[in-house]
Order: sequence, then C-alpha cells, then structure tokens
Amino acid sequence: MTRALIVVDVQNDFCEGGSLAVAGGAAVAAAVTEHMAAGGYDHVVATRDHHVDPGAHFAEAPDFVESWPRHCVVGTAGVELHPALDRGPIEAVFDKGEHAAAYSGFEGAADGVALADWLRQHGVDSVDVVGIATDHCVRATALDAVANGLATRVLLHLTAGVSEPTTEAALDQLRTAGVELEGTVHRP
Repeated sequence: MTRALIVVDVQNDFCEGGSLAVAGGAAVAAAVTEHMAAGGYDHVVATRDHHVDPGAHFAEAPDFVESWPRHCVVGTAGVELHPALDRGPIEAVFDKGEHAAAYSGFEGAADGVALADWLRQHGVDSVDVVGIATDHCVRATALDAVANGLATRVLLHLTAGVSEPTTEAALDQLRTAGVELEGTVHRP
C-alpha cells in the first residue's frame, strides 16, 4: 500500500488574521507540521485556493454558502501556505480555483498535472486528508479521493471547521461515502 498525505488549504487567509480565517487554523498548521515530521507517508502534497477571478465565488455581501469574502488572491500574502506549515516534506502544491469556485484539491493542478493523475503516477492507493476547512475543502477533497478509488481517511484532529452545524453535516456525508474518520475536529 502506498500512502500519501494531502494537506488541504493551510493558507494565511484561512488562519487567524486572514481574510477568511477559521478559528484554530494556525494551530492546525503547526500540528500538521509535527505530524509530517513523524513520517509514515510515501508522498506528501498540498493544495491551495489560488484565485484570480473566481466570479460569483467572491461577493461584497457573501452568504458564506456559495459566496465568500475575497480570499487567497494570487499575488497576495493570503494565498501563501501558512508559515507554521513546513514546506520541506511537500513534493507538489496543487492550485485550484483561479477562475471558478473550487473546493476539492482534485480540481487543482501542479505544473499542469491534476492531483488524481499525480497520485496515480506515484502509485498511491491510500490517502490521509488534513487541513482547512473540515466542512468545505477537506470534505470535498476526501469525497473526491474516494470517488477516485483511493482508501481515504480524514485525520480530524488535524482539521479545523468553520461552524459546528456544517462540520457535523460534512462528517455525516464523509461517513456515508466510506471515508474513515479518525479523532475529533480541532476546536480552539
């Protein structure tokens, strides 16, 4: 079995002080770094929201369901991976959402290669998914991992959710899809 760690959207804008901060985001960044240092993965990749002009995904009066404040805009500090996240073990960063809303890391590419193709090329058949936010991009990435035939586990203690109700709904959806859930979601 070849296992990869997918680190989802641990970016400045999703951590405290960012334009769309999730409580506990910085702590998740540090905890993911500790987890990577412990080893146990054949490959480690990351995803980033990477917006140029995502259309209706950005709104002056966002509904926080389909539209959001401006975040992770290319060329800003907010798009960068959080400084508490060690980039050393990360082999590739998959950018997503330049001209559309994109929640799943499987919508992203690194050097023109889609995440699913990269994982196949590296013989990966099992993934652990961690990052921000449990109820949005972590959920979507884990669901797409299962849809791509990968044994998928979400390490909940290495995630942070936006809200209790949407996080609980996401966990139910992940369980139903066959995603293994380990631990509990980070609570600040």
